[in-house]
Amino acid sequence: MELFDLYDNMRRPLGRTMVRGTAAPAGCYRLVVHISIFNSRGELLIQQRQSFKDDWQNMWDLSVGGSVTTGETSQTGAERELLEELGVSAELQDKAPDITITFNGGFDDHYILHRDLEISELRLQYEEVQAAKWATLDEILSMIDNGTFIPYHKALIELLFFRSQNPGCTRTRRKEP
Repeated sequence: MELFDLYDNMRRPLGRTMVRGTAAPAGCYRLVVHISIFNSRGELLIQQRQSFKDDWQNMWDLSVGGSVTTGETSQTGAERELLEELGVSAELQDKAPDITITFNGGFDDHYILHRDLEISELRLQYEEVQAAKWATLDEILSMIDNGTFIPYHKALIELLFFRSQNPGCTRTRRKEP
């Protein structure tokens, strides 16, 4: 039985937990993390979910994703998920999420990493991941259209690619008339 810490809408810990598979109580939030790994060619490492997963079976997804368990921070949860799902280590303790999205019942922290990894060297977690590959923005948008990639909003995928090439950039300069 997995437990998740609960937070208020300002991300303050409530000192309460919830059980995996149940809905967050009204006014409570949990933490979810995603890691998007980009290579030097600007491609995103994507993973294909196992056929026996409870949801999104056989669909392609971002590099890594999962829920933060009780006692973990966003960073330690992301480090654990990355190591479990792909066998890749990373030190995220001093890294703020590149993007945080609030959803009904939680906060979704997205971390962007840059690594040139060989697919053959990844250690895919059998319970979660059946395959991994590198993909371009256009390939992922096409996969969303044809129903083989989890149906994230395309703007999120585009933002991840933009942020991977423009770290720290939150806006563009307005051109003077």
